[in-house]
Amino acid sequence: MQKPEEPNKVEEPLSEYGHYTYADYLTWQMDEMVELIKGKIFKQAAAPRVNHQRVSLNVSNHLYNYLKGEKCEVFTAPFEVRLPVKSKRNEDIDTVVQPDICVICDPEKIDEFGCIGAPDLIIEILSPGNNRKEIQNKYEVYEESGVQEYWVIHPNECTLMIYTLAEGKYLPSKLFTIGEIVESKVISSFKLDLTEVFENI
Repeated sequence: MQKPEEPNKVEEPLSEYGHYTYADYLTWQMDEMVELIKGKIFKQAAAPRVNHQRVSLNVSNHLYNYLKGEKCEVFTAPFEVRLPVKSKRNEDIDTVVQPDICVICDPEKIDEFGCIGAPDLIIEILSPGNNRKEIQNKYEVYEESGVQEYWVIHPNECTLMIYTLAEGKYLPSKLFTIGEIVESKVISSFKLDLTEVFENI
């Protein structure tokens, strides 16, 4: 008896070749999560480490509780954010990322697939192997697409850096650490005690 044919599984394209769009992304059947940054494919790091998850839960819980009942919503990975440049057509979007945490205050940017357009706040938590992607590649696309505030958290070093958009360019904060309280300029009056964020690390 002949076995039924398995559906063709699209092999992962090589990021060194070609330029891919969200339309291509939707056709891929992959076992691991990938992100598309300016048409190039980036594999997600292996499953996040324990400290990454502790920090992610601490920060997202604070945001969720603070925003409860407000129009802004907080989402955690896996959650697709499409960053259009030319148009919102799938064939024109070449950046699709999965931020660790993001806050979106415009309900019209949310659809059944995730977010289309720049979130108001994006928070990335560094993991071994993804530092360059978060700090360089994502920094550039977040700045270009108009993400108003971008937080980068280093869980093992217990530090946080805030980049705030001003006239199209990111301005960096000082480096914050345990014992300090940070405040968002985008999420009105939201404050975060880093001693609580990095507890149990």
